[in-house]
Parts: sequence; C-alpha cells; structure tokens
Amino acid sequence: MKITKEIRTGVLVMTGLVMTIFSFNYLKGINILDKSRYFLVVYDNVEGLVPSNPVTINGYKIGNVQKINFSDDGTNKLEIKLMIDNEVEFSKSSKAELYETGLIGGKAIAIIPNYEDSSIAVSGDYLLGTIKPGLTELVNQKLTPLQEKLESAIQNADKVMLNVNELLSDDTKTSLQQSIVNFKSISESLYETTGNLNSIILNNTSSIENSLKNIESSAENFNEITESVSDANLSDLILELNSTVSNFNLVLTKINSGNGSVSKLLDNDAIFNNLEKATAELEALINDVKANPSRYVHFSIFGKNTSKN
Repeated sequence: MKITKEIRTGVLVMTGLVMTIFSFNYLKGINILDKSRYFLVVYDNVEGLVPSNPVTINGYKIGNVQKINFSDDGTNKLEIKLMIDNEVEFSKSSKAELYETGLIGGKAIAIIPNYEDSSIAVSGDYLLGTIKPGLTELVNQKLTPLQEKLESAIQNADKVMLNVNELLSDDTKTSLQQSIVNFKSISESLYETTGNLNSIILNNTSSIENSLKNIESSAENFNEITESVSDANLSDLILELNSTVSNFNLVLTKINSGNGSVSKLLDNDAIFNNLEKATAELEALINDVKANPSRYVHFSIFGKNTSKN
C-alpha cells in the first residue's frame, strides 16, 4: 500500500497535536501517561496559589496542584485538586498546609501526615486544609500592636501639645521670656562675682596662707590641750567626786529619816516655835534697851553711887 502525501501529513498533524497536548499538560504538572492519585482540599483563600505549584511531604516534592475551582456549595470557597505522583501513603486525617516557599512569595502545599491514624487516604479523599502564616503575615502580626502603641503615643503627644499651647498664653509667654532674661542677668552677675572673688583671692594669697597657718597652729595647740587633759589623772577625781556625792546622799538620807538635830529642826514644829518666840523676845529686849538704856547701864564720872532711891 502506497502511503500518500496526505496520509503522512495527517499523521504528522495528529502526532504534533498529541505532543502539544502532552506538553501542555506536562507544563501544568499533569502526566497523562502516569496513573496518579488525586486529593481535594478546600481553602477560604489560596493567597496566590496557582496550578502546577508543588505539593511536598517533609520538604520532598510528591506532586502538583492541578486545578483550582470554586466549590459547589455556594460559599465561594476554593477547592484545590492535588495530583500525587509518588506512591507515598499517608492517613486520611493528614493536613494539607498552604505555605510560602521563599521571600518572593511563592506558594506550595505540604502534606502533614498524622501518624497516629492508621486509615490510609485513597484517591479522591478530602484533606483538611490549613494555612501556615507567612513572613508578611508574621510581620503584620508583630507590627499591628506596635502600630497601635505608636498611634496611641502620637495621640497622647497631640494632647500634651494642645495642653502646652493652652498653658502658653500671651501673658505666660511674656513671663517666660522675662524669666529667661532674668536668668541671663543672674548668670552674668554670678560670672562677674566669680571674677571678683578670684581677683580677691589672688590679691590676698599671702593673708589667706597666714590665716591657714594660724588655723593649723590653733589646731595643734588644741591637740596638745586634749592630750594634756587625757594624760591627767581623771579617774581619781571622778572617784573623789563619786565619794562626795555618796556622802551627801547619806546626809540627805539621815535628814529624811528623822535622825540628827538638823532633821529635828526641820521636822519639829515646837523647836521652830520656840526659836521664833525667843527671837521675838530678843528683839523686844533690844528695843527696850534702845529706849531705856539707863535701866540696864549705870555709870558716873565721880564714882559709883551706892545710894538707893
């Protein structure tokens, strides 16, 4: 049978069409010659995931994302079809975690096996979809509290500035300016006083040195006096003083106890009355002697007169 040019052309076209379909599916991560398993995962947001993104387990690629479609339940969730080329097995309760592959934002899905579950997932099963926070989300989580604190600090600063502006009225500003001027004047006066004091010290250096020497000499004399006092026999003096105080206390004790003449004189009213009476009679006698001395004193320039009236 002779193969015509038209047959050869048709075969070439069909071969090219098959190769095109195969290449297209291969670029999408689908190998039409391989009997792969597929699994379904539902996400609320795929965050930039596209078909042909890798599916990994423990960091090793085992398949690709084949399709991304909206779910049929009307919730606008996204249903992901995963093609697994590898024969690795994992449980039905394993998780399909969506994560970032690098800083440039590439996405992939990692199968997180649940080794405690012995039921093996088969082609067509649904896996639980989770999302691992990416670098951008982590940065946002850290920056959000900081942003809130920064906004609060800015608001507080605005309030402080408003309060300061309210306090700084025209009169307050004038007073503040006057205070600054006064402070400047005081500083200048202090500087001038310091200069004068330095000049006085320089001009009276010798006098100051003499005064310091006199103070030093006085201190030495005081030390000598202190040493002399410390060398004195103060213990004997203190003993004698204690003995004197003890004797005085003994006398006071006897007086208080009623023993002795002094105690009787102080406590016996009869003695005091007799003394007071005797003092009164003595005073009357002295007054009578002064008034009538002739009664008590007899003298004559011619001798004693023995006659009696």
